[in-house]
Amino acid sequence: MTRAVPEPRKTLDPDRVAEWLARHPDFFVGREGLLQQLKVPHPEAHGTTSLLERLVHDLRRRAEQAEWRLEQLLESARHNEVQYRRTRELVLALLEAEDADALGQALATQIAERFQIPAVALWCPAQLTNHEPLPPQPPRHVLDEHAGVRLAALLDGRTSRCTRLTPTDWGRLLPHAKPPRQTGSCALTRLTLGEPMGYLVLASPDPDHFRASMDTLFTEYLGDVLARLLLRHAPSVHDSPPAHG
Repeated sequence: MTRAVPEPRKTLDPDRVAEWLARHPDFFVGREGLLQQLKVPHPEAHGTTSLLERLVHDLRRRAEQAEWRLEQLLESARHNEVQYRRTRELVLALLEAEDADALGQALATQIAERFQIPAVALWCPAQLTNHEPLPPQPPRHVLDEHAGVRLAALLDGRTSRCTRLTPTDWGRLLPHAKPPRQTGSCALTRLTLGEPMGYLVLASPDPDHFRASMDTLFTEYLGDVLARLLLRHAPSVHDSPPAHG
């Protein structure tokens, strides 16, 4: 008599099991003992652990991640508040300046004290300064062709940019400030108000203070404020003293 050959053992497809459990979330109701018997891989060590312990571990990890994200948001909010207060005090000091030289001095002082940026330069075209009774005082400078060409080259077609600043460029673009022995960094922005108004240069001897990946929103905003104030302080032809024969 020939014995029947047993059928090969059938195994369930894991994806189908997962799909079935997803469509029957009440499967474990009344089968709580089965939950306690289930074993899953341990997330941090070899071997297995109970399903309930794994769930507790995952929930704890999610809570820690949520707490970390919340702390990051709070830290960002605190940083933004500090930056806002610094920027507010800076702009108020600029608004209180009585003339263009006082504006430049207020800019240099506030930038150094509140933002730890040791060097600043304002390059203005001659038409903004040629009717002033005295030559501009640092950090203001009259924009000549040489400085204009170099500043435009550093901007490389952009409105603003953070980049490295060699000691040679430092000496050219910040002639009133002692250049570092090694390459520093700077934030540049073009001053415009319907027409070119010059350039703003913020510089640091630290080559990583202004990195190429940094956002330039603050520099552009400061440049917009300065362009308007420089135009306000620029004397017109009618304000110049009469010539004596």
